[in-house]
Amino acid sequence: MDLISFHYDRSFVLDALRQGDLDYLEHVSEAAEADLFRHLIRRQVIQRLAQTYPTPRKKEEVPVWIYLSSELTLKLHGAQSYHAFPRILRSGGLIEALGPEMGGRKTAHPETGDVTLACPGFNDKNDYDRQTPCDQDFLRKFAHDTKTDRLHAWFNREVPRCLRSLGLFDSEGLFIGDASYLFVPDNQHYEQSDLLWFDEHNHPVEADKVDLRDKRYQQHRCYKLVSLIHVNRKLDFFFVVAARVVPGRRHECPILYELVEEVVRAVHKGFIKVLIVDRGLIDGERMGHLKQKLAIDTIVPLRTNMDLYADAIGLTRLRDFAWEPYVPPAAPPPAATASPRPAAVEKREAKRQRTLAQRKAEAAAAAAPVSAPTARAPAPPTLLGLGRGLLSWSQCPVPLTAVVNRECDEHGQTKDWVLVSTAARFSAAQIRSTYELRPAIEERHRQYKCFWDLTRMHSCAFSLVVNQALMVLLAYTLVQAHLVLRQRQQLTGGVWERTWQLLSPTLEVVAVYYRQRFCLLTLAEFGRILLDIAEPVRGKLREKLRRIEREQYSLLETARSP
Repeated sequence: MDLISFHYDRSFVLDALRQGDLDYLEHVSEAAEADLFRHLIRRQVIQRLAQTYPTPRKKEEVPVWIYLSSELTLKLHGAQSYHAFPRILRSGGLIEALGPEMGGRKTAHPETGDVTLACPGFNDKNDYDRQTPCDQDFLRKFAHDTKTDRLHAWFNREVPRCLRSLGLFDSEGLFIGDASYLFVPDNQHYEQSDLLWFDEHNHPVEADKVDLRDKRYQQHRCYKLVSLIHVNRKLDFFFVVAARVVPGRRHECPILYELVEEVVRAVHKGFIKVLIVDRGLIDGERMGHLKQKLAIDTIVPLRTNMDLYADAIGLTRLRDFAWEPYVPPAAPPPAATASPRPAAVEKREAKRQRTLAQRKAEAAAAAAPVSAPTARAPAPPTLLGLGRGLLSWSQCPVPLTAVVNRECDEHGQTKDWVLVSTAARFSAAQIRSTYELRPAIEERHRQYKCFWDLTRMHSCAFSLVVNQALMVLLAYTLVQAHLVLRQRQQLTGGVWERTWQLLSPTLEVVAVYYRQRFCLLTLAEFGRILLDIAEPVRGKLREKLRRIEREQYSLLETARSP
């Protein structure tokens, strides 16, 4: 392959441009998506994922990493139909990240203004010029023919290995396990889907307990997504390290613990240290197995109908049982900014805050009656009680630590609920604060379904349903990893559309080339230079720009319409 290098020389190119000399110019736009793909390709993330992808083809005519990149760009744009691929490629940043050897130049038609690409492709079987590196029909057939069991195994093995290679596993090793229903249209042709009853909160209900006259109950056709997610205490990231799509009627409990073991086999012991689950995933035998064989502690709330729950509540009636107020851990200090406010500004702001506090206190004192108390009584605290070494749960072979949570309201009413953990080293406050991370998964499920179109299944084939779910989760996780590596953790909690707006565009310039040198000019600067050029140099430059324009339009002569 011939290698042509260009040297950045601003003064040389500007002098030539003012004399009417240039070889080529192009518009350069650096967007968030292009930066994302360049980052992933430079760190060999896409390439490593592609090396072990369970390709259904014996002959590789299109590189698998091109297929994965194409899937990811569709998911980033929320376009689940493969027919949108040519449009997304023209408007997105993938073609910029692939470089000239994979994607051709973007040109606008002189009459219609339509933007068209010219791509070399990977074989000589096409009779028309290509506008995309691969055809959208190739993407659909490739995804359809991929075996679901092999795709699940690949995702649950390679995604955690990828995160490990990037150094993104938090040292505390906190993981959340959960399951969520994926609703699809009521079409019986959706392979392996189930039709179930749900209440107004989308919680499943047994069919024999449903009153058909009650409009709160509705039937939905669905699948079930069981996932294992890695977080840290500050919720700086949310990495989906393992997932499996199953029929909606299957129970999630055994599936989740299988996912945990798959991840451990992929990255070895020590990365998963604490597993946080809800009541629906409680399983004493498997919790004991994780503790004894894999050194993984589990935190889970007990159901009220369990004997262990009654035993834990019974401990509170002992004379020497101790309660302690629950103090939530303090929020971590904000990260230091690269450009802190000047000292004078900080001093003025501190003085302003002291003045506001003084005025507020004076106003409150003047408005309060003389006989009234000066301050409102504090709300009753949440009390925690701890019991260690519980062995009354016969299904669990290891001793448990129980935390009784007593919630008190302003009327003096109390409500108890119990958390248990296989960890003997945690305090009551540590167990409670760790379990409080679990509700964060509900917001992430909402993001998957509402903003990443996880449930927009355009095909009834189960292989494409699984592909849709796993590729959305892969794209979401890679975006999270990209933001963490770029030190933009504050953006990981937002929806992708808002994050995209904050990240792009980062560059909007004109690149001018002359004798293997180039310079970058802003649009205003380039326009000013052209206006300052006088005749006859302007006529000379006009002819060169017309030649470049004709070369760009020549790419449109045989291009197939999208």
